[in-house]
Amino acid sequence: MKTKSLKPLARTFFLSGIWDTIAAILYLFVIGNGRLIDKPATDPFYSVFLGSFFLCFAWLQFLSAFNIRRYAFNVGCLIIGRAFYVILLYAYMAFAADFPTTFWFTGIIDGLFTVLYMIFAFRGGLGMRDLFLPQRMPDAG
Repeated sequence: MKTKSLKPLARTFFLSGIWDTIAAILYLFVIGNGRLIDKPATDPFYSVFLGSFFLCFAWLQFLSAFNIRRYAFNVGCLIIGRAFYVILLYAYMAFAADFPTTFWFTGIIDGLFTVLYMIFAFRGGLGMRDLFLPQRMPDAG
């Protein structure tokens, strides 16, 4: 049985890791009160905190991309996380008084990655179970 290629998904996952690395650098050095971008107001501690999480997500994506079929669950986790972020971001921009629209473009990029994950995963033969329920790997010994 021939398996479908997951290379487009792996490449997209790797690229989104680069995107999260860029976000980490921005949060570590540019975003936060008293820095270049301070709207919405963010205490520098939280900027560093978020930056460290972005670095973790990026590392996870880089390493998962090399064996994407085995780590498909990580793709599912980021589908949920990115979708939640996009919905939350645009809800705040639409309904929270005086919430700045500074990061509207990140919603577009993260939304695009979410859609591409799903398209490439399903085209590559992965199902909902592969993405959202971790598979137990057979014992090696």
